[in-house]
Amino acid sequence: MKTYVALFRGLNVGGKNILPMKDLIAVLEDIGCRNVKTYIQSGNAVFESSINESAQLSKNIGNEIKVRRGFEPYVLLLGLEDIEKAITNNPFREAEKDPQALHVGFLPSAPKNPDLKALENLRSASERFRLIDNVFYLHAPEGIGRSKLAASAERLLGVTMTDRNWRTVCKIKEMARG
Repeated sequence: MKTYVALFRGLNVGGKNILPMKDLIAVLEDIGCRNVKTYIQSGNAVFESSINESAQLSKNIGNEIKVRRGFEPYVLLLGLEDIEKAITNNPFREAEKDPQALHVGFLPSAPKNPDLKALENLRSASERFRLIDNVFYLHAPEGIGRSKLAASAERLLGVTMTDRNWRTVCKIKEMARG
């Protein structure tokens, strides 16, 4: 059995794509996942599966949610090693003391032609960012709600991204380690 981390995008946000975590657990268990744990309502799950092909498993999860709930969320599956690598590679160590201001954007693959210059031009004086392989780090001490950089990052990277704050990333790692 392999341990997976599932990051769902757009669940339970703004009254749309409502999926209570107890229902998400049922979906995952019904398709054969074991030891399912979730963290907060925005869609973070850790589980074990005998399926070794993450793309197929991701598709199975999305399809099952569509059948049951009428929408198909974006699901990014990572291994524990991916989460640990993202934590290890954090270029903004001093920002860890403010875990709400430090964000980690997980991408399914490294961007081929990211427009880093445009991202730099959108950056406020207090913001910092780094793209390392398929992880986008953003330190936004003033919050991401009004950040032009945060709002445009996915488009300018050219790859789908799902973002978690540092506290969530660390909690997911703890859950995945058991």
